[in-house]
Amino acid sequence: MDFEQEQRFVSEIKKYVTENLPLSKMSDEELEEKVEEIVQRKLSGIYCSIEQRVSIIQQVYSSIRGFGLLDSIISDDTITEVMINGPENVFIEQNGRLFKLDKQFESQRRLEDVIQRIVGLAGREVNQANPICDTRLPDGSRVNVVLPPIALCGPTLTIRKFSKTPMTIERLIAYGSITQEIADKLELLVKAKYNIFVCGGTGSGKTTFLNALSNYIPRDERVITIEDSAELQIIGVDNLVSLETRNANASGAGQITIRDLIKSSLRMRPERIVVGEVRGGEALDMLQAMNTGHDGSLSTGHANSTQDMLSRLETMVLQGADGLPLEAIRQQIASAVDIIIHLSRLRDKSRKTMEITEVLGYEDGKIILNPLYVFEEDENSTLEKVSGSLKRTENPMKNTHKLILSGIRTEI
Repeated sequence: MDFEQEQRFVSEIKKYVTENLPLSKMSDEELEEKVEEIVQRKLSGIYCSIEQRVSIIQQVYSSIRGFGLLDSIISDDTITEVMINGPENVFIEQNGRLFKLDKQFESQRRLEDVIQRIVGLAGREVNQANPICDTRLPDGSRVNVVLPPIALCGPTLTIRKFSKTPMTIERLIAYGSITQEIADKLELLVKAKYNIFVCGGTGSGKTTFLNALSNYIPRDERVITIEDSAELQIIGVDNLVSLETRNANASGAGQITIRDLIKSSLRMRPERIVVGEVRGGEALDMLQAMNTGHDGSLSTGHANSTQDMLSRLETMVLQGADGLPLEAIRQQIASAVDIIIHLSRLRDKSRKTMEITEVLGYEDGKIILNPLYVFEEDENSTLEKVSGSLKRTENPMKNTHKLILSGIRTEI
């Protein structure tokens, strides 16, 4: 049975099931059993492999109760990202590479139904009046939806898969992103309450790295996480509050922004504030929180280098406080941010930590940076494969006062 025959068969059985079974009175298990029975009966006498039979049963069931075609993709742990550009173009990222799947949705209507089901699960809404939505799946996977007429190719759905096992520093070491020696130094910096900013391009692993870093936070501290769609997996902290933004409803009311959440979190007696990603005017509130005794804060931002992150922060602060003098903004950034970690996705699709830099302060109209670790390629690097490691620079770490206050005498 080829792909087209299989899809025809799936839609025939789905039609039969929806017309002949009391779906509203059946549990998921009963429906799955009944679908299996009907498929086996209809396939008797037709040659079909066991894998294809299982696939047909899953497709029929998930088209009624699940997310259709998405169910099999989401259950595959090797797939890290799903990109759907209209019903016929389904792309996945697997092991760092992009592929187009030879599967597609039956129709645009079916894809729209799946999108509404996903968005509805998180209590959000998306429609022609409000065609863009950020949400998440029940397992925590990050979802972005853009509907026509904004999306010209049809309903567009992008899913960043959620790892079932929380990211740890040990796993980053195993992937070759950092070494044990650097991990030990980062642990000291987190425990000594340095304000750390993780920056990098799209897909460079910022949230993953932030997740790993956050697991160094001492167990007895009160931590507040603030995100657009909750995806951080902080384990080992008992006093944890997770906050998530909310989009406006159809009448334009009820929006809760990251900025609102940061302001509110300051009244919740936080010892640390972890902001999933700073991308706008909330940067000002974040910096003010770091400057008003909330040391040990962690956050991420999009940037192509550590220097670029500073420029981006300046722009973001201006979005939140138009007319603030640039000098005041730079002083604010220099006194708030202690360490910037820059990540990158290299030409061989591997994710590496490129630089760990200390922010020294503000001098002569500039923010002074002091690179502590820099990634250097070695002689084994080729065009296809990047080989190298983070090397300690000769620059000594200057801002050691937080380490000393914490009773840590180790040199970074």
